Amino acid sequence: MGASTSQVSDLSESQSIRTLIDPQSISENEPFWNHLISFTFASPTCSADAKLLEEAVIPLAKILIENNPRSGNFATLVRVFLGRTKELKISTECQDQLFIWQAHNALFLVRCLLKVFIREMTEEDLHLHFSYQARALSTCEPSSEDLLEELICSLVHLIVEVPLLDITYNILFEAVTTLLILLSYQLFQKDILREGLIYRCLTRGRCLSLTSRLVKTLLYNFIRQEKCPPPATHIFQPQGDGGGLLYGLASGVASGLWNVFTLGGAGSKSGLDQEQNPLPLSNQSLLLLLVLANLTDGPDYPNPYKQAVICFKNTQDTSSIPSPQPHTFQINFNSLYTALCEQQRSDQTTLLLYTLLHQNANVKTYVLSRTDMESLVMPILEILYHVEERNSHHVYMALIILLILTEDDTFNRSIHEVMLKNINWYTERVLTEISLGSLLILVVIRTIQFNMTRTRDKYLHTNCLAALANMSAQFRCLHQYAAQRIISLFALLSKKHNKVLEQATQSLQRTLGADDGTALPDYAQDLSVIEEVIRMLLEIINSCLCNSLHHNPNLVYALLYKRELFEQFRTHPCFQDIMQNLDTVIGFFSQRLEQAGTDLSVERVQEVIKKGAAALPKERLKKFPELKFKYVEEDQPEDFFIPYVWSLVFNSGVGLYWNSQGIELFSMDSP
Repeated sequence: MGASTSQVSDLSESQSIRTLIDPQSISENEPFWNHLISFTFASPTCSADAKLLEEAVIPLAKILIENNPRSGNFATLVRVFLGRTKELKISTECQDQLFIWQAHNALFLVRCLLKVFIREMTEEDLHLHFSYQARALSTCEPSSEDLLEELICSLVHLIVEVPLLDITYNILFEAVTTLLILLSYQLFQKDILREGLIYRCLTRGRCLSLTSRLVKTLLYNFIRQEKCPPPATHIFQPQGDGGGLLYGLASGVASGLWNVFTLGGAGSKSGLDQEQNPLPLSNQSLLLLLVLANLTDGPDYPNPYKQAVICFKNTQDTSSIPSPQPHTFQINFNSLYTALCEQQRSDQTTLLLYTLLHQNANVKTYVLSRTDMESLVMPILEILYHVEERNSHHVYMALIILLILTEDDTFNRSIHEVMLKNINWYTERVLTEISLGSLLILVVIRTIQFNMTRTRDKYLHTNCLAALANMSAQFRCLHQYAAQRIISLFALLSKKHNKVLEQATQSLQRTLGADDGTALPDYAQDLSVIEEVIRMLLEIINSCLCNSLHHNPNLVYALLYKRELFEQFRTHPCFQDIMQNLDTVIGFFSQRLEQAGTDLSVERVQEVIKKGAAALPKERLKKFPELKFKYVEEDQPEDFFIPYVWSLVFNSGVGLYWNSQGIELFSMDSP
């Protein structure tokens, strides 16, 4: 039996599938169902395999959509799955692999069909397909059960109650993935969905009482970072000669069906895919958690999953004060912190870290209390350092995380006490030893410079400078290179300011000379933005000089070395007030150096600066308000976050593929 992906074409030839999609109804008790769900496969783990599978499923699912109102076979398939979920926990305890295997296969079939149904019909029509009964039952009383809600509740129960073991890994993955599929109606809507049957089932229905357990389980799935078990643990071994991979009694099933589902199995690209997605359950659980946490609040009821994310506590929190929140729970913060540090290369982990720091005060307090802050900050800095390779949303999230952290003065002090050696990913200059604080300054300045030459995003500038401003009063022992880069950034801005000013002057002269009514280019706006950035950088330098001059001789040295840069701004109306302090410092130290003589060595200059820093009377420097910036989400943050989260599902969901032509929520050039 081959495992080539070309065998997807066999799906349409499978007699079992043909029977399922035919108009003829099949009773729930027929042996057919055992045959149908007794195939062996490894679920697709990459979008290429998922695309092949979906393209094979679509025409078959469309036939089922046409015939299901008469046959009711889709609802029967769902009930077959539900019947097996009731015994899953016991089956796990008894190591009953056959039972788990069949339940998994039934759910996989439901998931594949649902994915096409959701693309082809409204939620109301989908709900009808769950309610169609076999014609033989049409004379009976209509069923009072809501099968769609029953399925959703069973999936949630499965996720929270079935323990994560090698034999349950794949069915837990399928349960998480199926919930993502059910919520994927949002992908096909341009507007943010604020209501719907599936939304109500998850936020107000029977699932509501399981909210905290679901969030906790998804978080622990992310934290545990369990790799997908090797195929031997979930693919049944050959039963004698010619038996294929089918298990015992199931060996009579036509091979044409299960061959299709060997995508990612032996002989295919599974090795490569496993490297790309070695943690499918962890990844999918995180995506589902982000989708649930970003569901919109209703007018009379807040999103319970967001509430759970906001209020959960550390398992070590022994406080006896009961939480007023209904969905609170406890989780091991140390394990969570470790997972967040290790997985920052992915957009979704950075987004989770942002969400927790911004919304959960318990997590924020814990993170800021850590003595190994470099474990978290270094991966964030690496994201920013490789800004060219990252999408803009990932860069924004990393920057805002830094901005949130720098709101805390203890953080701003402690990062200058953490010494780092040989930063391998920082390639512009060999940094044999540097403080975490100085490295943060270097990376943020580099991000500003990249933005100036490439994206020219005003908000990115603002967030970068706000983080530096928050830190500025606590700058300590700045590395020589960090001090140089601060002044170099000022030099670059000064040069840009002069260039725009010159262009504006020349343009004005040409326009006046021509006198033909030609519109004047809007250089005034460009000039205003540059002057705003220059002003903020001068305030950062001033804040450091006023609060910690004696701790930063390297900044004073860099300031003196490039003092001519500041001459032109001394009388500029936008900068006159802030320039007074810089003039005072430059004049004071220049005089001390003149008194020390000529041809001074670098070491001697630094010695003079250190002694002068202690002698400079603080009252000679004008007091300015403390620089403090606080991150605040804009109004209606869901307009940004919901498309962002779903773009992550679209691009990073393991074994998921959507045709981009039907996506309405975001443009295809989104991250």
